[in-house]
Amino acid sequence: MYLQIAGALSEHIRRGAIPAGSQLPGSRQMAESLQLHRKTVLAAYEELLAQGWLETRKSKGTYVSERLPDVLHAPLPLRSGALQPSEEAGYAFEPHPLAQHLPLRSSNALGFNDGFPDVRIAPWDALSRAYRTALRQGFRKNLLFYGDTAGEPALREAMTDYLRESRGLAIQQEQVMITRGTMMGINLAVQTIVRPGDTVVVGELSYQACNLIIRQRGARLQTVPVDDAGLDVEAIEAICRQTPVRMVYVTPHHQHPTTVMMPAERRLKLLQLAKKYRFCILEDDYDFDFHYDSHPILPLASADEGNHVVYVGSLSKVFSPALRVGYVVAPKAVIQSMAALRRIVDRQGDNLLEAAIATMLRDGELQRHLKKAQKVYHRRRDLFCEGLQSALGDLVSFQKPTGGLAVWAKFDPRVPLPALARACKQQGLLLSDGLYYHPTLNATRLGFASVNEAEMQQGLHILKEVAKGLVW
Repeated sequence: MYLQIAGALSEHIRRGAIPAGSQLPGSRQMAESLQLHRKTVLAAYEELLAQGWLETRKSKGTYVSERLPDVLHAPLPLRSGALQPSEEAGYAFEPHPLAQHLPLRSSNALGFNDGFPDVRIAPWDALSRAYRTALRQGFRKNLLFYGDTAGEPALREAMTDYLRESRGLAIQQEQVMITRGTMMGINLAVQTIVRPGDTVVVGELSYQACNLIIRQRGARLQTVPVDDAGLDVEAIEAICRQTPVRMVYVTPHHQHPTTVMMPAERRLKLLQLAKKYRFCILEDDYDFDFHYDSHPILPLASADEGNHVVYVGSLSKVFSPALRVGYVVAPKAVIQSMAALRRIVDRQGDNLLEAAIATMLRDGELQRHLKKAQKVYHRRRDLFCEGLQSALGDLVSFQKPTGGLAVWAKFDPRVPLPALARACKQQGLLLSDGLYYHPTLNATRLGFASVNEAEMQQGLHILKEVAKGLVW
C-alpha cells in the first residue's frame, strides 16, 4: 500500500500537478484523508525521500524537492481514463525487415502444425524428480551461480556419451556445446564461421529461419534444387567450381520441409566436396530420434574425417518446444569461439534444467521415453497418412515420410492453401497456409505427432469438409 501511495504522489509530481517546492500534508493529516494507518503514510514519505522526490525542512515539514528538473515544474493536465499501452517508440526505430518473416506458431489448439511433439506424453514426472535433485544439490554443485558459457559440464558429458552411442560420433566433451535450442546453435555457427559476403548454399526448399540468419549475417544465399533424395549435390559442386563456398546448410535425415531422406551416396559425395573445396557443412539433425521404416542412416558428422561438419540438434522434439535445450558438435576451436560469442548475448543456459536432463540421460529415462514416443508417433504417422488420403483423395499428394513428425503435402490448385487455412481456422483447426515454405507451391507441412487419434479424426473431418467446400 505504501508503494502505491508513493507511486501516485511521484506521478503527480512528475506531471506538475504538485509543483516543486509544495508542502505536503503532515503524515497524520494524510493518513486521516486516506483512512490508513499513519505508519503506512510515513513509509510512503520515506520511500519518496530516498528516491529524491521529497525533502524535509527542519521544523517546517515535508516538501516537494526544489532540485527536480525544470521540465517537471510546469503543470500538465491529468490523463483521463485508463493508461493505454505504448505502440510507438519515442525515438527513431524501424523493425528489422527479416524478422517480419518469422511466424509465431505454438499452441495447444487443434492443429496440424510444422511437426511439434505431443507434450502430453513427455516424461514430466521424471524431469520433475531430476529437477528437484538438481535444486537440492544446486549449491554444492555450483548450479546456482554463473556457469560455463558452453553449457553445464554434467550435460555436456552426458550428451557426449549419448551422441557417441546413438549417432556414432567420435567426439570428446570439449567438442560439445549446449545451447537454447537449434536456432541458437545455427545462429552461433553462422556468426562464427560465415563472414559478410561469403556464399552459403541451401536448398530451394529449406528451413526459412536458417535462411534469415544467413541473410542477417550479410552472406550471399545460393539455392540448389531439392528432389526425392534431398539437396542436389551435383548442383552444389557446380557452384563450387564458380565461386568459393563458405558453408552448405543441410537437413539430410528428414529434409526440411519436404521430409525426404538423403541417401548414403549423396552424403558421401557431399563430404568429399567439403574436403575438396574446404567448406563447412552445417548439419541440422532436428529429428534424428524419430525414424520408422528402418534404422536411421547415421549423420554426416559420423563419417566426417576432415572436421568439416558442424552438427546441431535439439531436445525440443523430445520434450516440448518450451524446453530450450539444444547442442552443437564441432571442432574444439570452433566451440570455444562460439561460446565466446554467446557470452555477449546470453551469459549461459539454465544450469538447473541442464543438470536435470543430464540426470535423465545417465539414468536412461530419456532413452526409455524415446522408445515409447517412437511407437506412438509411428502409429500416428500411419493413421494420419491413411486418413489424409481417404479424406482428400486427389486433392492432395504426398509421400509417406520415413520418419519425423510431419507430412509434406501438396494441394490441388483448386484448393488454395491461404483460403484453406483461413476457412479451417474458422472451424477450429490450425494449419500453415504454406507461404512460409514457398510462395507458389501450394504445399505445406502437416504435423501429426501432437494430436491423438480422436483429435486427428476431428481435424481430418474439418479439413475434408473445408477442402471440398472450396472445390464445389
